[in-house]
Amino acid sequence: MYVGTLSIDLLLGDVHSLKQKRSVVRPIVAELQRKYAVSVAEVADQDLHRRTRLGLATVSGDAGHVTDVLDRCERLVAARPEVELLSVRRRFHGEDDD
Repeated sequence: MYVGTLSIDLLLGDVHSLKQKRSVVRPIVAELQRKYAVSVAEVADQDLHRRTRLGLATVSGDAGHVTDVLDRCERLVAARPEVELLSVRRRFHGEDDD
C-alpha cells in the first residue's frame, strides 16, 4: 500500500470576505474529489480571506499511480486562474516505511 499527500498553500485573487473565499475554494475541492477520487479539505488559514491551505491524500497499491494522481492534482490547482500557488509539500509513504 502506498499513500501520497499534498499540502497546497494558495493565495486567492480578488476575494474580500470569507463567503467569497468559500465560493473559490469549494469548486476546487469538489473538482479534485470528482476527477481524481482523492480526499481533500481546507486544513489551515480558515479565518483568512485571501489565503488557504488544502490537504490532499490518495492511496493505491501502485506507487506510480499515487505519483501520477498527485501530479495531476497539483497541475489542476496550479492552472486555476483565480488562485496563485505559493507552495506545495509532497509526502509519500510506502510499505517499507516504519
